[in-house]
Amino acid sequence: MTTTTVSSAMTTTTASTAPAVVHVAHAGDWVAVCGPDVLSAGRGAAVLLPDGEQAALFMDRSGTVYAIGNRDPFTGAYVLSRGLLGSAAGRPFVASPLLKQRFDLATGACLDDDEVSVPVYAVRVE
Repeated sequence: MTTTTVSSAMTTTTASTAPAVVHVAHAGDWVAVCGPDVLSAGRGAAVLLPDGEQAALFMDRSGTVYAIGNRDPFTGAYVLSRGLLGSAAGRPFVASPLLKQRFDLATGACLDDDEVSVPVYAVRVE
């Protein structure tokens, strides 16, 4: 059996005089959510999507931007954007600021409970 993993964390830049914009894939379209200057390495930002859902955006120290659901599935609170970034086995994660469960930023999988995950959104910067 062959398994193909597609990373949802994509950073694309284009040569243009227009300012860059971070887009999140949502409901079959790309939604402009902010400028990359809003993001700081190691810190999150919450964005409101058109259907009322929230995403948590993160930029790691290499400049890669990730987007996952902002709702902590263990508490129901929309706080993952306030979590602490780290890495385990070379994989970036965010730890919930409430109960400290860790979520893989590329897959949304909870590293502390195999039965739990959060949504992951593809990201592009152009």
